[in-house]
Amino acid sequence: MSPLRRLSTIYLLGAAAFSVAILFDRHPALEQASRQTVALGLDVTRNTVVDPGVAAMHRAGEAVVAAIWGDETPAVPPRNVATVAKPSRHAAVTVPPPTAAKPTVAATPAPAAAPGASAVAILPGHEAKLVKVTPRQHLEPALSLVPPPAASASVAPAELVRISMRLKDNLTHEMLDNFSLFLYVSKADNGPWAQHMYVFRKDASGNLAMLYNWPASTGREKVEIAANGTRQPSYTPQGYYQLDPDRMYKKHFSGQWHEPMPHAMFFNWENHGYQTGLAIHGAVGLEVTQLGSRASAGCIRIAPENAALLFGLIRAQYKGLAPRFAFDRRTATMSNDGLFMHDPQGNLQLAQGYKVLVFVENYGGENVVAALF
Repeated sequence: MSPLRRLSTIYLLGAAAFSVAILFDRHPALEQASRQTVALGLDVTRNTVVDPGVAAMHRAGEAVVAAIWGDETPAVPPRNVATVAKPSRHAAVTVPPPTAAKPTVAATPAPAAAPGASAVAILPGHEAKLVKVTPRQHLEPALSLVPPPAASASVAPAELVRISMRLKDNLTHEMLDNFSLFLYVSKADNGPWAQHMYVFRKDASGNLAMLYNWPASTGREKVEIAANGTRQPSYTPQGYYQLDPDRMYKKHFSGQWHEPMPHAMFFNWENHGYQTGLAIHGAVGLEVTQLGSRASAGCIRIAPENAALLFGLIRAQYKGLAPRFAFDRRTATMSNDGLFMHDPQGNLQLAQGYKVLVFVENYGGENVVAALF
């Protein structure tokens, strides 16, 4: 290909890309639909081509191994270790029976199990053990709508006062009057409050009482290439947010990042014509070890058992009328600065949803002046 033809091709490609960019800028809905189409195509390709191909290669590998070893394939010796059942089953512990080659010995009866523990059969020559069944061993842990007395025991009294005052100083009278549960999230990279979620409940007197203090992970604060091949920001924007009553999912999967999002509670926030993909959800796998640091694609991650608890608590106790955030029709953006919609008479406009307010700020508690001094 001649240099002139190459330059012409590059020019035409650049002009086409520029035209598409202008089209998407003028029609955000078209861009969103295109991204959804690409994501769907990638998912279909993975489900119909990649995954079956990998499975076929795995089967072929097993066939090759079987052909080489024949009947001499070494057997894997059974492990003499108790195994815990999967989360979707009962959290019981099973022990493989002793082999026939060993003399039969009566098993020692196990002691009575304490509450919250499961009985374990005892092998000959082994000591009795009790296995604690933690909420993480269940898909749906038992929901305690009343917080335990030591829910905020890790927070010193003086520090608790500072956190409560910090939150209250950032709430307007309309917020305090119309919401009942407040989720205060610090997205700071360092500081005593950094990467934490503090859950406060308003009591009958209007005071804020801390229910929970949990480590969290907010966005990595970068622009990255997502799993679906598009450039995506991994920012957790500061501001005030409500939860979308129509987007509360026990099981959800991110189409952009190809990651599971258990017990996802999406923000009800439209930004430049797009409904946000930001949510509070449970961490999975290695994400659990990253709690307490900036590690997400923008969502707020918390431990899976905490996400399940918060999900059930909100859906069970905090449905009701909540203020509607102001909406700028020129930019098709919903306010996250704490501005609410009012009618011509100045009355606050309410809508069915959850009486839960999420407040995110980039403040880690540094240089805090105690409210008592």
